[in-house]
Amino acid sequence: RPTQAVCVPVIHLHMTAATMQVSQKDFQRAQEQLKLLRKDPGNETKLKLYALFKQATEGPCNAPKPGMLDFVKKAKWDAWNSLGNLSQDDARQKYAELISSLVSAESASQKKETSPEEGRHDGYETLIVTTKNNITKIMFNRPDRKNAINHQMYREIIKALEEAGKNDSTIAVITGNGDYYSSGNDLNNFANVQPGEMEKMAKDGAVLLKEFVGHFIDFPKPLIAVVNGPAIGICVTVLGLCDLVYASDRATFHSPFSQLGQSPEGCSSYLFPKIMGLAKASEMLLFNKKLTAAEACAQGLVTEVFPDSSFQKEVWARLQAYASLPKNSLAVSKQLLRSMEKEKLHAVNSRECEVLTERWLSDECVNAIVSFFQKKSKL
Repeated sequence: RPTQAVCVPVIHLHMTAATMQVSQKDFQRAQEQLKLLRKDPGNETKLKLYALFKQATEGPCNAPKPGMLDFVKKAKWDAWNSLGNLSQDDARQKYAELISSLVSAESASQKKETSPEEGRHDGYETLIVTTKNNITKIMFNRPDRKNAINHQMYREIIKALEEAGKNDSTIAVITGNGDYYSSGNDLNNFANVQPGEMEKMAKDGAVLLKEFVGHFIDFPKPLIAVVNGPAIGICVTVLGLCDLVYASDRATFHSPFSQLGQSPEGCSSYLFPKIMGLAKASEMLLFNKKLTAAEACAQGLVTEVFPDSSFQKEVWARLQAYASLPKNSLAVSKQLLRSMEKEKLHAVNSRECEVLTERWLSDECVNAIVSFFQKKSKL
């Protein structure tokens, strides 16, 4: 009896050929779309794109593993190698899908920008800065990177604090956009540094950090942190320089300096023992203890904790009331509270930056950061 089974492989071959053709076409279109993106998608996304492109065009990773200190090549190699035996067809498809999602996100962002928020300040890419009803709000705006602070963001926060200190607002508020308050220092700040540039990177980084913390020390008006989610590193240490810290009950506070071979900054080496006592400060700054919002409040780092469901509503109602108080009276009173400590805080800031420069150049710190990137690439 004749069988029809012979037709199946033929149909299958035609379908596979058609799929490959569409996939190749989408892949080429995606490469063109990538050139049209206006915003930098971030190092993590760029590594994914690099890896998928290499996998799509060359197959599984076949390049020799770079040296440990060549952070850029090492990160690229790890990203490509992590794709294992993913087929070239699947890599093309994933590459096209990733670029499509970036295009869609940028399009949505551009639509938002056509109707800017009332009182929004121009000239910021990593922040949203607004002044309305006597409040200048400085919002970290890298939600896709958990509001990690890169060099550009450091400079923009300095600029925002300078503007807020001089404008007609009564108070300034710092908060985060998205689920995180801030994940702290963007470790990609270290990723693109060649071995011969390490000393310059460390010295330039210390100068920038000293200026950044100095602006918190000298800020002339009440400065309030509204911690909407997890906070890590530098954005935790400078909380000691804020006048009030309000936190959602889902916020956490973590300063993993020794884990990364580094040392405290933001005047935390002086202020944290004063705020929470030496033993509790040591637990946090030396041994990387992560505090819940309730623990941070009990230890004096946080002023008050609110349920996440009502956090924004309750906090902003209170801030609005503060902003209606006499502006000059608040500023003069803050200066009285801070004046006796200001010289000491600047000295502490200088010393912390000196120690950090040494740490950044140490083998211990370099190895800890390399280890961090290796663990991250395996996730």
